[in-house]
Amino acid sequence: MNRKVVTEVQGYRTQDGDGVNLVRVLGNETVQDFDPFLMLDAFDSTNPEDYIKGFPMHPHRGIETVTFLSKGTMVHEDHLGTKATIHDGEAQWLTAGSGAFHSEMPQPAERMLGVQLWLNLPAKDKLTAAPFYHGILNSEIQEIPFEGGKIRLLTGDYKNYHGIEGKYLPLDYYDIHLDAGAKISLDCEGKNRSVMVFTLEGAAIVSGKKVAAKTAAKLGDGDTVTIEAENSPIEILFMNSIKLSENVAWLDPIVMNTKQQIIEAFTELENGNFIKEQTNY
Repeated sequence: MNRKVVTEVQGYRTQDGDGVNLVRVLGNETVQDFDPFLMLDAFDSTNPEDYIKGFPMHPHRGIETVTFLSKGTMVHEDHLGTKATIHDGEAQWLTAGSGAFHSEMPQPAERMLGVQLWLNLPAKDKLTAAPFYHGILNSEIQEIPFEGGKIRLLTGDYKNYHGIEGKYLPLDYYDIHLDAGAKISLDCEGKNRSVMVFTLEGAAIVSGKKVAAKTAAKLGDGDTVTIEAENSPIEILFMNSIKLSENVAWLDPIVMNTKQQIIEAFTELENGNFIKEQTNY
């Protein structure tokens, strides 16, 4: 049975970081529908003034972030001493877990096109997951061709192909390119699976329903999803994880399960003991 589109969100224009113009597609108001996908920010600009001030060093706790660039360049730094850069077609995965500081600084480019996804952490892992960074570079992203397009496996599994795996929640994350008129069917079995797509470039027909460009579409129950391009090529992001069905307490960069945990996190930020001693990933 095909998973049908049950919710569509296009979000709203806003600024974040040090004045980065973006579209906040998912946020506090979509947590229940898109669980465990918390936030999805989309950016698409040919004007570096929209983004070059970037996201200076800031804290996170209780989440993992996956930033994907279809076009552009971004420099990452964090409290672990990491300094890394991703370019066109690459991604980066940060496990904030018990507490991390990081910065993401987009560099001037002809076009900055991509998204940042926040993936929730299970309650049992929020205060014990060690901070960790992994750059997902083109050299390790498998490209799987099919008639009329290709899948770029950013994370997780696709058939017999395997990419970087999350330690706390599985995430099958595909960057799908379809030629005009092309179609693909994806298996996504499991009643507790949470499946969504984001039409990064162009509109798509998703399980029989047209989804406009720059739209997040949450899919209902089923075993498969079909994605089809109409009269022009498209790029669409597919994300498949596990629904947590846990309480969410969310304030700015901190996502926990109770208000008291939020208070404790900000108290630790003020007191300078936000970062926990952890073993490596």
